[in-house]
Amino acid sequence: MRCVTQLTTRTAPPRAVMAVVAVGVLLSGFDLFIVNVALGDIAASLGEGDLADLSWILNAYAITFAALLVPAGRISDLIGSKNGFLAGLLVFTLASAACAFSPGLGTLVAFRIVQAAGAALMIPSSLGLVLTAFPAESRAGAVRLWAGLGGVGAALGPVVGGVLVQADWRWIFLVNVPLGIAAAVVGWRVLPETVGHPGRRPGFVGALLLVVTVATLVLLLVEGSEWGWTSTRTLTVAAIVVLGLALNAWAVARSADPIVSLDLLRTPHFASMSLTLLAFHVSFGAMLLSVVLWLQDVWGLSALQTGLGVAPGPLLVPFVAVYGGRLVSAIGPRAVIALGTSVFAIGVASWALLAGPSTSYAATILPGMLLTGIGVGLVVPPSMALGCSELPPEHHGTGSAVLQTARQVGIAVGVAALVAVLTAQPVGADAFQVAWWMTAAFALAASLTAIGRSTR
Repeated sequence: MRCVTQLTTRTAPPRAVMAVVAVGVLLSGFDLFIVNVALGDIAASLGEGDLADLSWILNAYAITFAALLVPAGRISDLIGSKNGFLAGLLVFTLASAACAFSPGLGTLVAFRIVQAAGAALMIPSSLGLVLTAFPAESRAGAVRLWAGLGGVGAALGPVVGGVLVQADWRWIFLVNVPLGIAAAVVGWRVLPETVGHPGRRPGFVGALLLVVTVATLVLLLVEGSEWGWTSTRTLTVAAIVVLGLALNAWAVARSADPIVSLDLLRTPHFASMSLTLLAFHVSFGAMLLSVVLWLQDVWGLSALQTGLGVAPGPLLVPFVAVYGGRLVSAIGPRAVIALGTSVFAIGVASWALLAGPSTSYAATILPGMLLTGIGVGLVVPPSMALGCSELPPEHHGTGSAVLQTARQVGIAVGVAALVAVLTAQPVGADAFQVAWWMTAAFALAASLTAIGRSTR
């Protein structure tokens, strides 16, 4: 694959760059998953008992992160990946400290929004640094490893959170502070001095339009089941989303310098891999929430036990990502992606066939967790690597942000679809079986977006 890099004023050891980038990626991934297991402790500490209000500790982060990724990626292209990464890391770290010392739910949600803004700036910049630091012959493998780090965050987040809340829920945020400061100090010294591509700055109105559209879309998916899919509020937000999508499409086609340009969308493999990541993460979002709900609500496991039960699958992802490169070389990335979606679907389908209220974890859930982990490792890293393989340097940040946004929106769609299935009938083994068959079907559908071109 050909990948063009940003110009740099000095070189840096690629492994050192990856180590610093890994800290930022892992911290961001932690905070998408680590807070889930602490909601009960936070509620007791802050005197809040309304689950709908508490859910905004999670929702505010997810919505802000998804909405700001593309504008933040464009900022990274303008100021350079190093500056974008370090700025995002510092904002994220300071906001984490503020979250830890929040006196009430309102301030905690507000600082979670700031924290997500820092993560949104950090993640696209981190991929830009990887593309810059690694030579062409090893760049695809480095991107696969970068993508695989998200699996580690997903695996360790609930486990680390379950351990930290035993001391105090505030430690789930405080743990970010020393790691973030250390990564910023080391990063200032070792990260390559990437040169930004100022060009013409997109208009404020265009950027705001994209932020509002993505935010309302994710809000609709997150809150639709709670509001009622046919309620006035839901239909109003849906109308705003449709209008926003239409206006964004017009802006891309007609604006002198839209925040997402047509040149970017025409980049080889980029649009198809964005669609693949969107479709696959519908299945991924449904899978991850379904197995957590099964372990906690059907089997009655604790938060820590649930985290440990989920961990084996995501922990496989970085290993599959690295060693799957040989398979990519042998049969091509698109064939590997299609294989991965099939393995993932088999893993989820095995739960529908085998899992029951009185079955054992080792015999029913564990095999499926391992297969879904292998599937994610075969789908996400090659998709990210292929999607960015032809990106010009002036679009590194924006392009990686679009790919990440596709993943976040897909997860939100998957969670909404799962909730709709589980709430349509009494929650129990039968409801989960229907949900798992649906999730497996989503995964197989994702393979269709990957095999539209040649497998090589």
